[in-house]
Amino acid sequence: MVDTNVLLYPFDPTDRQKQRQARRVLAAARRQREQVLLSVQCLTEFYRAATNRLAMDRSLAARRVGNLARLYRVVDLTPAVVIEACRLASERNIAIWDALIWAVARQHDIPYILTEDDGHGPTIEGVEYVNPFRDDFDAARYGLELTA
Repeated sequence: MVDTNVLLYPFDPTDRQKQRQARRVLAAARRQREQVLLSVQCLTEFYRAATNRLAMDRSLAARRVGNLARLYRVVDLTPAVVIEACRLASERNIAIWDALIWAVARQHDIPYILTEDDGHGPTIEGVEYVNPFRDDFDAARYGLELTA
């Protein structure tokens, strides 16, 4: 599963190293389309962050959301996901938005979330948070082949 922050970096010129790495990771994820998911929540978060934080034109951001929806396998939020996310948010005192991403991954048996959030390595109930921007990121461990 790919979190919103990884989706945004290819369009964020403020950190060229993360921009390059995000592009490489997302290209590898596209090649693994059936194994790498996006939550529909990430599409809405992308639009909001692109138009606010990156000051992207709204029509361009909308087209980018459409491209993401075509390029990746996108799954919906369900009542079961929301209930599970609420449980985790209340038990671990984490933001509901982060819990929703985790719950989607868990419901679909996705063992990791590529994200800059929550550090590298912690696992919550079988779902590992993996920071693809760390120097020690091992893409092959997650079935991703990065190209130059």
